[in-house]
Amino acid sequence: MNDEQTNLRHSAAHLLAAAVMQLWPKALRTIGPSIENGFYFDFDFGDTKITQNDLPRIEAEMTRILPAWKSFERYELDTDAAKKEYPGNAYKHELIDEFTNEGQKLTFYKSGQYWDLCRGGHVDHPDRQLKHFKLLSIAGAYWRGSEKNKMLTRIYGTVFSTQKELDDYLTILEEAKKRDHRKLGKDLEIFTFADEIGPGLPLWLPKGTIIKDELEKWGKQTEAKWGYQRVSTPFLTKRELFVTSGHVPYFEDEMYKVTVPGENKEETYFIKPMNCPFHHMIYKSKMRSYRDLPLKLAEYGTVARYEDSGSLNGILRPRLFCQNDAHVYCTEDQAVDVFVEIIRLHQYYYDALGLKDYYIVLCLRDPAKKDKYHGEEELWQKSESLSRAAMDKAGVKYVVEDEGAAHYGPKMDFKIKSAIGTEYGISTNQIDLFMPRRFDLKYTDRDGSQKYVIVQHRAPLGSSERFVGFLLEHFAGAFPVWLAPVQSAVLPITDKHLDYAQKVHQVLKDAGIRSELDARNEPLSARVRDWELQKVPYILAVGDREAQDNSVSVRKRGIAKTFSQSMPQFSASVIKEIATRSLA
Repeated sequence: MNDEQTNLRHSAAHLLAAAVMQLWPKALRTIGPSIENGFYFDFDFGDTKITQNDLPRIEAEMTRILPAWKSFERYELDTDAAKKEYPGNAYKHELIDEFTNEGQKLTFYKSGQYWDLCRGGHVDHPDRQLKHFKLLSIAGAYWRGSEKNKMLTRIYGTVFSTQKELDDYLTILEEAKKRDHRKLGKDLEIFTFADEIGPGLPLWLPKGTIIKDELEKWGKQTEAKWGYQRVSTPFLTKRELFVTSGHVPYFEDEMYKVTVPGENKEETYFIKPMNCPFHHMIYKSKMRSYRDLPLKLAEYGTVARYEDSGSLNGILRPRLFCQNDAHVYCTEDQAVDVFVEIIRLHQYYYDALGLKDYYIVLCLRDPAKKDKYHGEEELWQKSESLSRAAMDKAGVKYVVEDEGAAHYGPKMDFKIKSAIGTEYGISTNQIDLFMPRRFDLKYTDRDGSQKYVIVQHRAPLGSSERFVGFLLEHFAGAFPVWLAPVQSAVLPITDKHLDYAQKVHQVLKDAGIRSELDARNEPLSARVRDWELQKVPYILAVGDREAQDNSVSVRKRGIAKTFSQSMPQFSASVIKEIATRSLA
């Protein structure tokens, strides 16, 4: 997001706030920043309830007042004068005190009859530049992002320099709504949630379980070919394990705790939030030699992490998920080549799924929050150097961000875009020099000396939950044949064709093809439509001719014209698609 876009969006946030204050003068303003693809403003409306139905009214007021907005004028006020502008507004008073204590000037910007506390960053001619806006949605948001604070009303909007840009973006949003993984997950019976179980704890339905299992089977088969050994670790651990790892000071609030009876006293256990420390204990279960390295330990491990309710997002961000996790233990001399191999593994998976638009973000330490990370500077410098060398050698596009690192070292996040351009952080890799020292993970080198290994944390397919959610959006629910929960639906044209339809259905099942028989007392066209809505790759209609010829009438997803094919031909072609994981 460049400065021009930032200024445009921030200016539109001012316009939104001005309109709201005209319509609801008793509302309390808080903040209104620019964000990717738009802006928002948070308000405390008191007992008044604002809904999506109010957005057209707010838009109309924005349009009405906009012609008077010729420019933005800057003013400076002292603390007392600034607070007088917001009688009874504790949110603004909190910000004013915070800025004053930091030694910042209290600047206000005015356009038309509206002004507000603001650091600046606006367009020069708002009356001309803010015409192409749209309010999008309303949501709840805690003040300062903390559940301990009051829930505010957040109004989202977007703005562009031209009407065409706005129209194009709104078209993308409409397509995104159709592809929303939560809607598709419900419509296609992939997953569900239950209040009785709890938020963020997904229930995989039979069809969703097939998709998840197929991805896991592929991951396990692939990892076996690439030299990984499978392990399995407990779902509970003593708190001390994560004291050793160093996670407790940084992440204890995100871990689920269980108190269990001990031999002499009650002990605190954690429900497993990550697999790494467990794998480290497997590594150190016996003495290792340089001949054992690199050692690749893999596990589809179920983990639980507390996410606040505002962060939950279907299966893309749940509280319980199963990671395609592994840890590679190697020497320093092997570290770069091991990392390059991991990148190649990512590329193999992405290419097989037709995913081309991806890059790596090298996440370093946030200079303003050094207390979030361990303090051994030499290890930070070395792990960063190895990470850069590996990415340069792999030739993969990457960018660097001064935030997002793990507390134990830099982190490489693989960012990938779906078919409609939505970007997700799907998987990660980390070169870790810190944990081997915490856990005393050593190997015997050629000269007989003891040296620390280097650990690489990797998860190319991320979590089953997040990856299935991403693929739901990317494929719009129309999964390739090998992943489709139902690969073919067999429809007898009339009841007299049921015997042959059952034979076809059984032949397909015996061949390992996931088939459903639909003999409902409904017109053929209605049944075909139902299966099209379920995005089944193949719909097979069978009648007199098909029974006589031992054939099927095939309707392939995405192709309007049907064609006839013998049963052996059809079965063989689908088996080949499944075996090759074809995307056709």
